[in-house]
Amino acid sequence: MSILLIIIHVVVCIALIVIVLLQAGKGAGMGAAFGGGSSQTLFGSSGAGTFLGKATTAVAIIFMLTSLSLAYVSSHRERSSLMTEPARVEEAQKAQTPDAEKPVDAAPQAPAEQPAQ
Repeated sequence: MSILLIIIHVVVCIALIVIVLLQAGKGAGMGAAFGGGSSQTLFGSSGAGTFLGKATTAVAIIFMLTSLSLAYVSSHRERSSLMTEPARVEEAQKAQTPDAEKPVDAAPQAPAEQPAQ
């Protein structure tokens, strides 16, 4: 389930980036408001939004929903712990036993000093 949500989230994220980058800036509409060139909106400069504006809103809503879903799924995921699973505790103890069998010196010995010549 979470893998599918992650894939959808990444695709929506890339789509949101592309849609935002395709849109013209706010300053581009100022020339159309004063009669210079054609406006990119359907009903004039103060009318309904463009297709890209509506697509941005839709993709942003989907992005937020997938973000909230991923947060919910990750917070309700079962976590494994060595303290709650006795079989894993035994495996961990078996993995540590070869190190315990090695002899350990109390202190390392210093090299013998050679007489001065």
